[in-house]
Amino acid sequence: MSQEFPEVQGGGSLIVAWQVKNKHVLVVGGGQVAAGRILHALNADAKVTVVCPASGLNDEVAYRVSEGQVSHIDRNFEPKDLEGADMVLCAIDDPDASTRVWKLCKEKKIPANIADVPPECDFYFGSVHRDGPLQVMVSTNGNGPKLASMVRKKIADTLPDNMGAAIENVGKLRKKLREVAPNVEEGPKRMKWMSGVCESWSLSDLVQMNDQDMDCLLAHYASEKIPTFEEVRSS
Repeated sequence: MSQEFPEVQGGGSLIVAWQVKNKHVLVVGGGQVAAGRILHALNADAKVTVVCPASGLNDEVAYRVSEGQVSHIDRNFEPKDLEGADMVLCAIDDPDASTRVWKLCKEKKIPANIADVPPECDFYFGSVHRDGPLQVMVSTNGNGPKLASMVRKKIADTLPDNMGAAIENVGKLRKKLREVAPNVEEGPKRMKWMSGVCESWSLSDLVQMNDQDMDCLLAHYASEKIPTFEEVRSS
């Protein structure tokens, strides 16, 4: 019977899409690694504060400060900076100072990532491929960031260039479907029907799909029929 179920493979991480929109992310440091962390947080619509002397900001971080994309505290980190923080990303070259940040975060139960120190991380950053709403992350659980980047590039090379556009249209169709069939009990039927559309329509069909096509397609939801793209366009 045990062969019917997946084998447990310990030692991994729980890969999740952490929603930090409008959350306060504190970045300690202003160098190249901090710049990457800041971009990840901004891409996720977080409110970012950078604490670092102005002399330690690299060009990218200085640009984001000057453009008002992030808030800036022009000095070294102090414990009071953790007030109101929902997440801390530490990227400085001082191991002792980094550990102090980590310990303070643990005391306050604030999730933190201390760059290049896996034992002092509640979570890791993976190598990410982004195409509109599509995000593909590769993680080596802190063992080999460069290898993660290589794997991510290989995966990205296999994906169609217009995958992001197709996903955006599928998202619009799902939203329209929820308006057509809003009841909770419709959930399984909605999922089955949407899966059928994604499986039977080509990527090219999904990319070309417009609002009129979606409305025509949704007219068949009640009967659970899934017409072809050609049938939708000719109706």
